Amino acid sequence: MIVNRTYFNKDNEKEIDNILGNSFSFLRTLKLRGIGSSRFIIHSVSKNLIHTINKVSDVNYCNIELRPKGIIVNITQQLNLFSIIIPYYKLVIFNSETFSIHLDGTFIKILKDKNYLNNKKFIKKMMNLKNNS
Repeated sequence: MIVNRTYFNKDNEKEIDNILGNSFSFLRTLKLRGIGSSRFIIHSVSKNLIHTINKVSDVNYCNIELRPKGIIVNITQQLNLFSIIIPYYKLVIFNSETFSIHLDGTFIKILKDKNYLNNKKFIKKMMNLKNNS
């Protein structure tokens, strides 16, 4: 599910909460040592996500937010924010030349650079939450 979250919309937020659960509580966030990644550099995306990336500049960024039942991948396009809602049971991750996140034929490939290396602990945390859900 792809959602434009540039502007707050109660219906979208309710639907996201129904699919992924409410955000972690403050104490749970402290125990997890954070629920958000720093930014990743996008290498490529699937055809159905092309409208979410910048066409003018070369560099596109995303970050990942953890939820109890899944993740939210946020992609910024100039002033717009697009979120890809991925429940853990549909999340597939490949770690090859690029780090890629897949969901029902949709994918985001992330470069393995210094941003990726800085987020290795976060990726392990995400995989542990996926395995425990």
